[in-house]
Amino acid sequence: MATVNFLYRSTRKEAPLIVRLLFTHEGKNNTFGASTKLIVSKDYWSGDHNKQRIADIERSNYQKEVKQQLTDIENFILEAFYNNDLEKVNNEWLKTQLEHFYNPPKELPLNNAPLELINFFDYYSDIKKGDLSTTRIKRLTVVKNKLIRFEKSIKKTILIPDVNDIFKKDFLKYCSNAGYANSSVKSDFSVIKTVCKYAGECNIKISPQLKNLKTKHEILKKPYLTFDELEKIKNADFPKGGSLDNVRDWLLISCYTGQRISDFMKFTSKNVHIYKGKINIEFKQVKTDKEMSIPFLKEAYEIYKKNGDNFPRAISDQRYNEYIKDVCRIAGIDTLTKGMVLVCIAENTKKAGRNDYRRELQTVPKYELVSSHIGRRSFATNYYYKGLPVSVLMDVTGHSTEKMFLEYIQAPKKEKAYNAHKYFE
Repeated sequence: MATVNFLYRSTRKEAPLIVRLLFTHEGKNNTFGASTKLIVSKDYWSGDHNKQRIADIERSNYQKEVKQQLTDIENFILEAFYNNDLEKVNNEWLKTQLEHFYNPPKELPLNNAPLELINFFDYYSDIKKGDLSTTRIKRLTVVKNKLIRFEKSIKKTILIPDVNDIFKKDFLKYCSNAGYANSSVKSDFSVIKTVCKYAGECNIKISPQLKNLKTKHEILKKPYLTFDELEKIKNADFPKGGSLDNVRDWLLISCYTGQRISDFMKFTSKNVHIYKGKINIEFKQVKTDKEMSIPFLKEAYEIYKKNGDNFPRAISDQRYNEYIKDVCRIAGIDTLTKGMVLVCIAENTKKAGRNDYRRELQTVPKYELVSSHIGRRSFATNYYYKGLPVSVLMDVTGHSTEKMFLEYIQAPKKEKAYNAHKYFE
């Protein structure tokens, strides 16, 4: 048996009433509360509301209106309660019912899709898991966890319809205070918008402001390795067969194949095939599931031959990212370059957790900014400015759109102008 009652819990002269749902389930007493949109005065609630007869017509009619609305809310909540799984009834559930009372959806959410933003992230991941890559699922989890920390800071549950300009303002303020990079926040908004748009497809009301929810950030070109720098890396002196020699080989292969570490680190001799006298590398991209056949360029093929007709020894992503910085440092890739550097913000760095690190814009030697993705970026940039058609390069990188591919082009404006001269001349 469930009971619904209403309370005035504010010290102000006027405030919205609180609805409280009480019930017993499996021997446990449960009490959940949420704020209604019905605002009354403290004097009315302690005086006129419970009077049997009110002589003044206006005050009497007002009492009837208030009581009727409270009855409507009570009946709406109880009907939803008796048609719902009691394990799912909590404060968020009660808040959702009030949202439905004031803003009835044209249709009920499909498959009991939740109205709470964080809960909908789980719903989206579960429904879409067959279509999402492992990388995308991890990204959804990262954004969801950031939203959990955001909700905790503002002490409020965010509903899907709440994702609007006010949400953007509050979320940006939180991210700024927490030290998150603008590029990271821009990516977060992209994920949040995608999830909310899918909520709209599930008959959940979304804010009309959602489609224009964008963030501005400094456009910072990420570093790439020029052909001259690749030559310096190739000629650097490392102990033959050692860890740095092995990583140097992988770095050069990545820069001459344009693939992600999730793909090139899995290359073996079984991926090498000959078609019409040309040597290719054939594989399926992990992120996109695309079947790929790319040219085995001579610079990468030389390394393959160096390793006895095989690729270098596979190592973990973490080790690779550590060692390539050493490789580039020893090779003299030390031009001062502006970029995002990972720093610890915890007072005690020895006890720092994964949420205690932020990226800060600094000017550092270039080798400090090198990571596994620089190979893909270097390939796209170097061969684009060498004059290869975008369509050919996209066949190698596997990009779906020209816009996505061009985001990888990192050459400075002077380099662009220099290359343009060749065509005009």
